[in-house]
Amino acid sequence: MTKIFEVPLYPYVRTADQDAATPARHKVLIVGAGPIGLAAAIDLAMQDVPVVVVDENDKVSWGSRAVCYAKRPLEILDRMKCGDKFVDKGVQWNIGKVFFDERQVYQFDLLPEDGHKRPAFINLQQYYLEEYLVERVQQLKAEGKSIEIRGNNKVTQVEQKDGFAIVTMETPEGSYSVEADWVIACDGASSPIRQMLDLDFRGRVFEDNFLIADVVMNADFPTERWFWFDPPFNKGQSALLHKQPDNVWRIDLQLGWDIDKEEEQKPENVIPRLKAMLGEDVEFELEWVSIYTFQCRRMEQFRHGSVIFAGDSAHQVSPFGARGANSGLQDTDNLCWKLKLVMDGKAPESLLDTYDQERVYAADENILNSSRSTDFITPKTEMSRIFRNAVLDLSEDTAFARPLVNSGRLSMPSTYDGSPLNGPDHPDMPERSRPGAPASDAPVEGGWLMDQLGNGFQLLAINADTPAELDVAGIRITSVAHSAEPGSHLAERYLGDAPTAVYLMRPDQHVAARWETYNAAEVEKALMRAIGH
Repeated sequence: MTKIFEVPLYPYVRTADQDAATPARHKVLIVGAGPIGLAAAIDLAMQDVPVVVVDENDKVSWGSRAVCYAKRPLEILDRMKCGDKFVDKGVQWNIGKVFFDERQVYQFDLLPEDGHKRPAFINLQQYYLEEYLVERVQQLKAEGKSIEIRGNNKVTQVEQKDGFAIVTMETPEGSYSVEADWVIACDGASSPIRQMLDLDFRGRVFEDNFLIADVVMNADFPTERWFWFDPPFNKGQSALLHKQPDNVWRIDLQLGWDIDKEEEQKPENVIPRLKAMLGEDVEFELEWVSIYTFQCRRMEQFRHGSVIFAGDSAHQVSPFGARGANSGLQDTDNLCWKLKLVMDGKAPESLLDTYDQERVYAADENILNSSRSTDFITPKTEMSRIFRNAVLDLSEDTAFARPLVNSGRLSMPSTYDGSPLNGPDHPDMPERSRPGAPASDAPVEGGWLMDQLGNGFQLLAINADTPAELDVAGIRITSVAHSAEPGSHLAERYLGDAPTAVYLMRPDQHVAARWETYNAAEVEKALMRAIGH
C-alpha cells in the first residue's frame, strides 16, 4: 500500500498569478501547509476570508512527528467541523505512568473528571492530521469558499511595504510575485521568513540528543503514556513509549550529548537499542527514525507589520509535554477572529497586538513548563540528579513527592490573565471560568456545551434571561441559554456560589466577561473592550 506521505495531495498547478502583468493582490497569504498553516486557512475560509496557502512541498510530512493532541485543540478542530475524523482515527488516552529503573513510581490521570466530550489526549501521526486538514480545505473549496493550496511554491523573498507585503515564490516553472494584505508565517522552526526579515529567537538551546523511532508491531502494552527514568535498557538516560494508530508505536530514547548522529540513526544501531527495550523476540518494523535536539525559545514579538508568525516559526519548546502543535493550533485560534474583525473594519488594527500579547504570554508559560521538564529529565549537575532520584524514590509511597515528578507537564490551554481584552469578573463564580480562561465543556440539553460555542461572540446564560440576539457596533452576538441544577457539571463549572450567570464568550471560546445577570450596557462595554476599543 502506498503511504500517505508519499502521495502528492496538493500537486503543483500553474496559476493565473504567474502570468499576471503586475503582481496579484491577495487578502491573506499563509506560508506553510503543515497543521498550523492549514488550520489558519480553514478558520479564515469558514469566516469568508479569501486565503491562499503556499508550501515548497506537495504532500504531507513524513514520519509521525507531532503525535499527541490535547483536548483543547480537539475542541478547536470540532469548531472547524472536522474533529470527529481525528478522534475516530486517533488513539485516546488519559493515563500516564512513570517508571524509575524497573519500578512504577507514579501514575496520573489527565482528565480525572467526567462530563467532557473529548478525551484528555489522542495520539495520531502528523501525516494523518495533515491529510484530514487538506480534505477539509478541499471540502470548503467545493462549498464555494475562496481557499487554495499551492504546492511546490517555495517562498524566496518577503518585502514589507506600507500596509502590505510582496512575496516571491519559486516554482518548477520559474518565479513570480504576489502582494498580500497579510502574511501568516507558519513555515516551521527554521522559518525562512523569519530569516528573511532578519528576526531571531531568544531563550535556551539544549544540547542533549534524543532518538525517535516509529515502530510497527503488534504489542499488548496498554493505551497509556509510559515514561522511564534510568531504565535498565537505556541506563542513565530516559525513554518514552506511546501507542499510535495502525499498530505504530512511538519510542523516544535519550542518547546523551556527545554522539555521532549519522551513526546513531542507522538501522544496525537503532535495532539493538529497541530490542533491548522491547525484548529480543519481539518482531517489529522501523517506519521512521530521527534524532532531535531541542530549544525553548521564542521571538520577541509575533507580529511584524503585515507579517504574523504562528506555531514553531514563532516559538519552540522541547517535545516533553506535547506543547508544539497544540500551542500552534491555539495561536491561529486566537489570531483568526481578530484578523477577520480588523479586515472588516469592525476593530482597530491594534487588536492584532493582543494576539502578540496573549500568545507570547502562552509561549512563555509553555517555555517555562517545558524547561522545567527538561531540567528534571536531564539534570545538569550531580546534585540535581541526586534530588531528582530522591523525588522518584519517594513518589512510589508518599503523596507529597508526586507533584514534583516531572516527566513532561502535558499541554494545557493558557488562561489569558491580565489580557487587556478581559472584562468584568464575578467573585462568586468558579476560578476555572474567569475572564481569559478557555471554556470548560459540560453536558447540556442538546449535546455538549463546546459544540454550541464558537465562531462568533456569544452570551452564555445559565438560569438567566438574555436576548436571543443583539447587535453591538455591527457585531452580532447570539445567546446560548441553559438551566443548571445544583451539583450538575454546568453549575459546578460556571455558577459556583452564584444562582445565575451570564458570560460573554469570545469567538475562540475564551471567556471575555461574566456577570450574575444580564445588563445591556455592561455587555456592550465588555464587547467593545474585547475587540480592542
